Amino acid sequence: MCFLYIGAFVRHQIDRPVPVQSLIKCRMQDNLEFLQWIKRHWDQYYPGGEYDAVARRKGSGAPPPAAGGARSGTSSATGTRRGTTPTSAAGRARVGGANNLALTQELNAQKEAIAGLEKERDFYFAKLRDIELLLQQAVEADPELEKGDDSLVKHIQAILYSTEVLPLSMS
Repeated sequence: MCFLYIGAFVRHQIDRPVPVQSLIKCRMQDNLEFLQWIKRHWDQYYPGGEYDAVARRKGSGAPPPAAGGARSGTSSATGTRRGTTPTSAAGRARVGGANNLALTQELNAQKEAIAGLEKERDFYFAKLRDIELLLQQAVEADPELEKGDDSLVKHIQAILYSTEVLPLSMS
């Protein structure tokens, strides 16, 4: 990993030595100092403007920034984050407009299907819960219903409380 930094530093004629040994030790303070230096260097020399990855890959440069040369130094609290690659809205619409529309429609259809299935699940769960409550009330009123291994109440409770599919065998 450090060799990548060294190669990039040599390629861009940055004469600061990379403290490989201290970075390998993974001490937080050393890594933090190095990253802070990289951030200061970036803020000082990056010209600003939009980053055009497609143009960079094709070898043509991005259009020059509207405001002068070097970017003014910003602190991390007031600066903008550059975690994602910004692109223009026209470029995004051009690249995947039809695909995005189709995927959005498919996503909406799937959401509707899920909502319908959840509604159906809740409906049948409520029915099973009502059956369970009726059985409990019947057993509380007449405990004799639950006695015996072959009682209807026992079979219904076995179905309600099973965690696996049970064969329907009522003899």
